[in-house]
Amino acid sequence: MNEGMDRTPLTRDFFDRPVLDVAPDLLGRVLVRAGEDGPIELRLTEVEAYAGEIDPGSHAFRGPTPRNSVMFGPPGHSYVYFTYGMWHCLNLVCGPEGTASGVLLRAGEIGVGAETARKRRFSARHDRELAKGPARLATALGVDRTLNGSDVVEGPCRPLSLLRGTPPLRDQVRSGPRTGVGGDGSHQPWRFWIDGDPTVSPYRAHAPRRRAT
Repeated sequence: MNEGMDRTPLTRDFFDRPVLDVAPDLLGRVLVRAGEDGPIELRLTEVEAYAGEIDPGSHAFRGPTPRNSVMFGPPGHSYVYFTYGMWHCLNLVCGPEGTASGVLLRAGEIGVGAETARKRRFSARHDRELAKGPARLATALGVDRTLNGSDVVEGPCRPLSLLRGTPPLRDQVRSGPRTGVGGDGSHQPWRFWIDGDPTVSPYRAHAPRRRAT
């Protein structure tokens, strides 16, 4: 991770923009996870955009529920969900309040705090695999539903915050279909990643679940 990176915190205005502007602009930014074992710093290398009630791939497509209520709130907060009965995934809410758009954090490079992350991700063979995929990222950072709704911009003792970091050059950013999204949302090229970065997760197309016979 670049030691000369910009450590200026991101502001509320950064997140109060359309999701397709925020998502690629998060690449190269540094997510800081504060904890009892010290901070972990992760440079974001892969994200996915979800556009709320106009996006069939979004949890908010059918309107507000107790599970997705944070997405309809103000920008600059975390949305954490539990999936497959096993894993947590971390998203950042963006856009004007009520739009329910958000960005799934899919992968990143851990610099500061890698030793703590290794203890949580003991099955990782290399440090580049510590946060290679959204569930791995959340596990490495110790993220669970207790962080759902956390303000990443303001407030004392924030468990999550973001620094400006070192964004990639425009020609280093790639986009393509979102991983595992099927149906009407499968064609949207709303996954963004830093080209050639070893921490980016492999793309997997949607595979419908087969019913037991």
